[in-house]
Amino acid sequence: MSDDSKNGQTGAHDDAELDEAAEAAMETGTAEDGLEALQGQVDDLRDRLLRAVADADNTRKRAAREVKETREYAVTGFARDMLDIADNLERALGLLGDDVRASLPENVKPLVEGVEMTQRRLMSTLERHGVKRIDPQPGDPLDPNLHQAAAQIPADQPKGRIAHVMQPGYVIGERTLRAAMVVVSAGPAEGAAPAADAPATASTQPGQKPGSGLDVEA
Repeated sequence: MSDDSKNGQTGAHDDAELDEAAEAAMETGTAEDGLEALQGQVDDLRDRLLRAVADADNTRKRAAREVKETREYAVTGFARDMLDIADNLERALGLLGDDVRASLPENVKPLVEGVEMTQRRLMSTLERHGVKRIDPQPGDPLDPNLHQAAAQIPADQPKGRIAHVMQPGYVIGERTLRAAMVVVSAGPAEGAAPAADAPATASTQPGQKPGSGLDVEA
């Protein structure tokens, strides 16, 4: 065989190997692309699944919360109407001081006791349905969520604190049913010294005149 023939066969053999290598590379690249595409689809499906589970959980929690609120606040309107009755009973009983009670005829005392029992039963029934009374005290800080300031007056209480309670308030669950009506302190009146600032010599010591810091018997 001549050298030219050998060179021709060698060249053809090399070309065939190159073609096979190219085809193998193309097949490998196609497989890798396919795997990447499948992995992308899996990631997308996983993301959709997680979102669907989260949405379902949020829907379940929202439904449970709405059911709880409906059950808890179903009597809101009725309870608000009953507050006027509670206020009237309290005002009526507030007019009966100890001296008045002592002077009542014996046949009237059972009536008063019946009104007191009715008031207690009304308050216990409201509490059983989630309605609780707000009883702020003078000196308590003003809470805009629970208290309604009706006026501001000079008082012994620090400025901005509650000075007087005009009407109790009520809450139902975590909501304010009726804010307590209060009077807010504007601080001590001008020229009035706070009680804490009173001089220590105000008390009368042996041998002293009231109001005097001098020992008159020395």
